[in-house]
Amino acid sequence: MDGFPILSLMMAVPMAGAIACLFVGANSARWIALIATLVDFVLGMALWANFDQSGSGAQWQFQEYAPIFGKFAWALGIDGIALMLIALTVFMMPICIGASWNAINKRVGEYMAAFLFMEVLMIGVFTAQDLYLFYIMFEAGLIPMYLIIGIWGGADRIYASYKFFLYTLLGSVLMLIAMMWMVHEAGTTEIPVLMAYNFDPHVQTWLFLAFFASFAVKMPMWPVHTWLPDAHVQAPTAGSVILAGVLLKMGGYGFIRFSLPMFPEASASLAPLVWGLSMVAVVYTSLVALVQSDMKKLIAYSSVAHMAIVTVGLFAFNQAGIEGAMMVMLGHGLVAGALFLCVGVIYDRLHTREIARYGGLSINMPRYAVLFLFFTMASVGLPGTSNFVGEFLALMGIYQASTWVALVCTTGIILGAAYMLYLYRRICYGEQVNADAAAMPDLSGREIWLLAPIAAVVLWMGVYPESFLKPMRPDIRALEARLAPAAPEGDSKIKMGAPKPAGEAHHEEVSAPSHSASGEAH
Repeated sequence: MDGFPILSLMMAVPMAGAIACLFVGANSARWIALIATLVDFVLGMALWANFDQSGSGAQWQFQEYAPIFGKFAWALGIDGIALMLIALTVFMMPICIGASWNAINKRVGEYMAAFLFMEVLMIGVFTAQDLYLFYIMFEAGLIPMYLIIGIWGGADRIYASYKFFLYTLLGSVLMLIAMMWMVHEAGTTEIPVLMAYNFDPHVQTWLFLAFFASFAVKMPMWPVHTWLPDAHVQAPTAGSVILAGVLLKMGGYGFIRFSLPMFPEASASLAPLVWGLSMVAVVYTSLVALVQSDMKKLIAYSSVAHMAIVTVGLFAFNQAGIEGAMMVMLGHGLVAGALFLCVGVIYDRLHTREIARYGGLSINMPRYAVLFLFFTMASVGLPGTSNFVGEFLALMGIYQASTWVALVCTTGIILGAAYMLYLYRRICYGEQVNADAAAMPDLSGREIWLLAPIAAVVLWMGVYPESFLKPMRPDIRALEARLAPAAPEGDSKIKMGAPKPAGEAHHEEVSAPSHSASGEAH
């Protein structure tokens, strides 16, 4: 596939679909959107199949370059990390279109166009090799999501969409200023060149903070997470799925692509700040999730706690931590998306998200109860599911850097089990108090088709994570090597001590029995 512009094609297909959706009727728009996203999925799988995973070739593959004006160019290319996030994007998009099939009845053409346009921009973020091109894609992604929440959202949709837009935009203005300075200093807009450029350590701190302002909001990290629960609660089901599934991952991708490799010294010196915010997020948002009465809000707060594990893993500065962070991002994208679909299934029947209105659904919706239980367990991090692999690796990585951070973050997993199992018990078990909930029909064929593929991939990631880790490993090793000179020394002391001299060891063996004998006599 050398020379074939597959990345541009993957952006052109949904773009053409988006334009077509604006000029046809509701039903045609649904089919155009589904076909466009399925074509992109096939292209994404072809991309994965043709990706050189050996690690011996070039780091950047499928590169395209076309100068536009000045230093600004249409420069695309991917490494293993971008490949995995593109695969996640093209996998979740047809599921989102399927989830909106019956739920969206007004302005269907515009809705599908907004979703397809968002797919263009998400793929653009993960493939951009030009700094300004990345910024345009990163920021423009706000627009379709803002419209999806603001037009097709719930009762408080206007408040939620403005909050979402202002939070994410304000952080990014600082990032743009930092980018302009970097281009002026390094004389290039090429991201691969900038990743290896050594900025002055004193300036790095300011650049890091400017990028951090944008990525921390996108993740979202505590305390700039408050837009997320509002956005999730008001967004239509598919909007929540893509927000949790892919849009939150852009923040993590930003840390991997910019903050860590471009500003390694600043990343190391500010790691305690990131650890501190992440520890608060893991514990605080888990406790907040525990007391929610709204299902979507509960899963939204759990997203903040899961993404805090990602930031902790990234700032562990070692291979295990970064691999774990990537696996949590991929696993959370699938599992949180599936949980929002599970909420959407019963919301479409009863039109309420209040947990108290449900109960005993395992009696009249057994298929739903089984799939919901599977995704609940995956969210908790049950071994054999995607989240276990990621959380285990991330915590193993952070343990090498700081035992205390590992200790606090592990409590988040215990609290995660508490709020997810408590949610499941209240919805699927217990007595059927409400007659309308007891009369709800089980999953339709369409709904099973939406949830089953996600369940299969979650299981695949949990049982054989190597197929997801292998494409990323060379790039993660390169990032670890870039960070190694600046990485802070950990407190875990995992390395073995030097062996004791032979005479000293023998002396201890002789003295030990006499000590115990005197103890017994005494």
